[in-house]
Amino acid sequence: MKKLRGLYIITVILFFPVLLLAQTPADTTVATLTLKQSIDYAIKNQPKLKQAYIDESINEDDIRISLSSWLPQVNSSNSIQHYFQRANLFGGATTGTGTGTGTGTGTGTGSSTQSLAVAKNTSTLGVSASQVLVNNDVLLASKASKYSRLYYKQNTESSKIDLTSDVSKAFYDVLLSQRQLDILGQDIARLRRSLKDAKSRYDAGVVDKTDYKQATIALNNGLASQKATLEAIKSKTSYLKQVIGFNPERRIILAYDSAALQTQAMADTNEMVNYSNRIEYRLLETSRNLQSLNVSYYKWGFLPSLSAVGSYSLGYFANNYSDLYSKSFPTSYVGLNLTIPIFTGGKRLANLSKSRLQVKRTDLDLENTRNSISTEYTQALAAYKSNYANWQALTENVQLARDVYKVVDLQYREGIKVYLDVIVAQSDLRTAELNYYNALFQLLSSKIDLQRALGTLTAEQ
Repeated sequence: MKKLRGLYIITVILFFPVLLLAQTPADTTVATLTLKQSIDYAIKNQPKLKQAYIDESINEDDIRISLSSWLPQVNSSNSIQHYFQRANLFGGATTGTGTGTGTGTGTGTGSSTQSLAVAKNTSTLGVSASQVLVNNDVLLASKASKYSRLYYKQNTESSKIDLTSDVSKAFYDVLLSQRQLDILGQDIARLRRSLKDAKSRYDAGVVDKTDYKQATIALNNGLASQKATLEAIKSKTSYLKQVIGFNPERRIILAYDSAALQTQAMADTNEMVNYSNRIEYRLLETSRNLQSLNVSYYKWGFLPSLSAVGSYSLGYFANNYSDLYSKSFPTSYVGLNLTIPIFTGGKRLANLSKSRLQVKRTDLDLENTRNSISTEYTQALAAYKSNYANWQALTENVQLARDVYKVVDLQYREGIKVYLDVIVAQSDLRTAELNYYNALFQLLSSKIDLQRALGTLTAEQ
């Protein structure tokens, strides 16, 4: 009984931590993220960017594979055969005993050479090596490795820029909805107070039911807008988590500084576009360099290939398996292999023409990209200036709407204004505040587009 009790205690001690771990709920901690932290997190965890890093690693392996042809190639070739029938290449009997020396003439019913030639079992053990001295393929691989490596690094940089733009816009979109929710909350608080005042004035017999009903309608509309904005925040937050590669089960709180947002919205509109700053343009330039190497490759395709070769092998011959490896006959050599392309059916010339056309096509891509960048910059700059002017005007409108609402609300309480004037003033104030934040976040978004058009948008800013 004591043994069973001890075994039970040991079992509980061993498996209690496992049971606790199994009952531990999912990570429900709240994460507070700034825009910079969101971008940094995305760069480390976004699957698409991880794929770009993997592509870089794959390219490095491809480079090593291509350059490995410069190193000596060593192979071992081994074989063993049993012949049921063999042709007698030397004539005469297939069996016999040879006599004599290696420098004399043997006498007897057969020769040792003849015996080897017709042996039923043969085996060869050998090793060979080759070293490329001149070869057009490995020369191309050596020259292309530089541009290939640069291309994939630029591809990763392009992914980072795309990710920075997407995260920033998604972050600002959530902030905009949150500010809209705050404004609607303040508006609902004013509407509740107005409804309470209207109800009190109706109960006192000062006004009829119209004010009370109008206040109720306005409050219901405000509550409906608040509910819609709450749901929009959930949807936009979910998208933000997806963009940065965040755990969808965890809650996040966005940290920001309103004053800092206004400072961040400022951009230098005098900066001129430089095509070389755009990652898309630089990717095309790198692609053109790679294609130019193909032109050189096919242009010099008539050159011969030269490599040094060497081999050492051991031959074994016997009629009985037990005697097969009793004596070896070594063979070894070194030499040069020279391959000269004489006629390939016009293949080299066709490839040369094709590679030149590909370079020409990429030149046209570069020209078209320059035109696109110029148009994109003009549009982004025009949108930014328009949004900036709109934001400046709406900043003043907010203060004016607040002043009007305070005066109208006071006049209503004094019996000078009707309640309809209060509703209009409240609506104007809510609209002015919503339009202000819409304009601010549109300005921030258009600044991102302007920076991207200029090629100055980076993940490190």
